[in-house]
Amino acid sequence: MPARYTHTNIISANWRQLAQFYIDTFGCQPVPPARNQSGEWLSRGTGVPGAALEGMHLRLPGYGDEGPTLEIYQYAEMKEKPAPAANRQGFGHIAFEVEDVKACLEKVIRHGGRAIGEVVTREIEDLGIITFTYAADPEGNMIELQRWAR
Repeated sequence: MPARYTHTNIISANWRQLAQFYIDTFGCQPVPPARNQSGEWLSRGTGVPGAALEGMHLRLPGYGDEGPTLEIYQYAEMKEKPAPAANRQGFGHIAFEVEDVKACLEKVIRHGGRAIGEVVTREIEDLGIITFTYAADPEGNMIELQRWAR
């Protein structure tokens, strides 16, 4: 069977508040039920001794009822994370294509996020014109907002 993308996970300091940010800002939809999981099976699978977590999946916009989700979990015991940076090794950001990048950035900020970069428009040869910026959600996870004109 070929691989099929299913979800991206964010480990959150407050999963309910962060889920609400993605619902309010991007129109993500909750996929019940909320998760409350713990036990030896979870510890073995995650490699986290005494693992216990709560959270929820949110359906990402634009792909219908079977599209991928954003999984937001909060572990009972958490490790600190470094400050966000666009050039940090590892997973860098999630991206949303939006109608109006500037207006969406303002919405991100209204809902507790912040701007990381400036809104920039640039023609990319053979691809079109991109308008984009980087922002962060209320917990500092990087988000790219983009709009392509082809």
